[in-house]
Amino acid sequence: MLGGRPGAGQSRGARPLKWSQLGFIGRRVRNSIGQLFWTHLLISLTMTMTLFVFGAFMLVQENLEALLRGWGEQLQINAYVEKKLSADDIRSLQERILTYPEVARVRHVSQQQAWIDFQAALGAQSSVLEGLPRDVLPASFEIAVRPSFRDGPLVEALAARLKKEKGITSVEYAQDWVDRISLVILAVQWAKWIFGGVLFLTTYFIVGSTVKLALLARKEEIEIMQLVGASETMIQAPFVLEGMIQGTVGGALSMGGLWLAFRALRNEIPASVALLGVNSLKFLDFQSVAFVITLGWILGAAGSLFSLRRFLRTWRG
Repeated sequence: MLGGRPGAGQSRGARPLKWSQLGFIGRRVRNSIGQLFWTHLLISLTMTMTLFVFGAFMLVQENLEALLRGWGEQLQINAYVEKKLSADDIRSLQERILTYPEVARVRHVSQQQAWIDFQAALGAQSSVLEGLPRDVLPASFEIAVRPSFRDGPLVEALAARLKKEKGITSVEYAQDWVDRISLVILAVQWAKWIFGGVLFLTTYFIVGSTVKLALLARKEEIEIMQLVGASETMIQAPFVLEGMIQGTVGGALSMGGLWLAFRALRNEIPASVALLGVNSLKFLDFQSVAFVITLGWILGAAGSLFSLRRFLRTWRG
């Protein structure tokens, strides 16, 4: 029984590996992968599915954040002015608004320019405007907000100040949409870690169970190694290395599968959805891809190491 003999028959604990032992460990890993190829492949595919789901959440989150940044850069406040204001009054009001610390720039849109912009926005449907007076649209100021003031309460406070300006009749802005997309991003972040955590635990137990089966299959080999004085590090190293390989392969396969799914999805985006600004989907950057693969490497190593140590303690007992 493992650990049943004291002295030379007992494992000598964790000791650093020597260069001469690395070849032996490499051969054990190679033989194990060759003999239990389908088992190793199954574990790698299990990690692939786990990391694929986690990477998909990361991909959605990054594109939503990019969409939010794009909308934030386009965030502006439309302040409509009274028709009776003179050119001097409009110029004075524009200069006063420019002194606000939250304001980056102000563009005055006359009634004539508002009509032209509205016609251009309608495109082929602009014929519906026939018969309407050209002064039906009010003049306004398009006010761009500085990035540091694009938070919901700050924009709301700026809008409230503008409403108090003499000559401004009403104020409109699309901050509600930005706030809603922020909530969606927050939900994706939580879902990523919650679902990812459940999948990681599942994968961890699958890896642990496989390590236990491998230990039972190599019981005699491990007992002989302990009898000749092999350290725990020497015994555990092949299993941990196998877990690292499984995790790395799983991470690489998950990123490859996610890339193929991303390419297919990007080519299938309808033109109507492109109006929301999501026609330029971006794949995960190099740091994110490396993070997922490293996560698989850690998951495989940790699952093997902790399960191995727990099982060996139980076996000795």
